[in-house]
Amino acid sequence: MPWRWRWGAAFTTGAALVLTTGCGTVAERRTAAMDAALDFERALGARDGAAVCAMLAPSVREEVERSARTACEEGVLTEEVPSAAPAADDIEGVDVSGRQARVVFPADTLFLSQFSGGWKVIAAGCTPRPQRPYECLLKGG
Repeated sequence: MPWRWRWGAAFTTGAALVLTTGCGTVAERRTAAMDAALDFERALGARDGAAVCAMLAPSVREEVERSARTACEEGVLTEEVPSAAPAADDIEGVDVSGRQARVVFPADTLFLSQFSGGWKVIAAGCTPRPQRPYECLLKGG
């Protein structure tokens, strides 16, 4: 059973607080976040639950397992997150602020955060809502 989450104000506020943090130049962080988002979408499109879960932030993996009452690798595939096997030119926008990023695809928006092991997805299956926060299918608890 999929669950929904509101996202937006927290990202905007958090992003504003970390403008001066993060490793690498903005262009390097932007490219790394975009590559991680593409890898996530490709794994999701291939229905590779293990690869999808490896790209999720720890709190998101835990929430998937708690919600699905099964291992992340199985549970994440029961969620109704839109997927495709995108190419870089399918990306409509990438915003990076410090250690936070938003990557917009035609059918999905991902939010990512930079961890010591690289960029991880902190929210997926997100859709914008005018004058309201994003609504996301996957997120951390």
